[in-house]
Amino acid sequence: MSNGTQELVTIIPWTFIAQILNLFIQVYLIKRFLFKPINEVLEKRRQLADQEIKEAREAKEAADSLKVQYEEGLAGAKAEAAQIVQSAQKEAQIKADETLKQAQELAAGIRRKAEADIAQEKKKAINEVKDEIGGLAMDIAGKVVEKEINEADHKKLIDEFIKNVGEAS
Repeated sequence: MSNGTQELVTIIPWTFIAQILNLFIQVYLIKRFLFKPINEVLEKRRQLADQEIKEAREAKEAADSLKVQYEEGLAGAKAEAAQIVQSAQKEAQIKADETLKQAQELAAGIRRKAEADIAQEKKKAINEVKDEIGGLAMDIAGKVVEKEINEADHKKLIDEFIKNVGEAS
């Protein structure tokens, strides 16, 4: 028995060398035909994942850029709308002022025309009164000629004439 146990523990050098060589060949074959394709597949997957991450980042940057452009456009549109409203208010105020000015000028023109008409009517009335006074004077002169009057009657006629002239003017 001691011999059999010794055989189990003894290492045969050629078998050991053959086993080691077999192990190296297996490792080489596994590495060459199994690990290398697996690593290539893994590398391709890693590159694909990196590409997708890169594309996602680019899409996010593009979206952020579009968002900024949209916000700037919105702010610009709001500013433009405010400017349009302000411009319309100014234009409306200018038109209102212009309309008021035209109305005031029209009213002033009507007032001037009315004053001119009044002055003309006044002159016409004065001329009519003067004509009437002239007629009265002629009547008085006719009465004086018709009858001889004394000084008191003459003075009375003159006072009457002055009184009529005073009322007419």
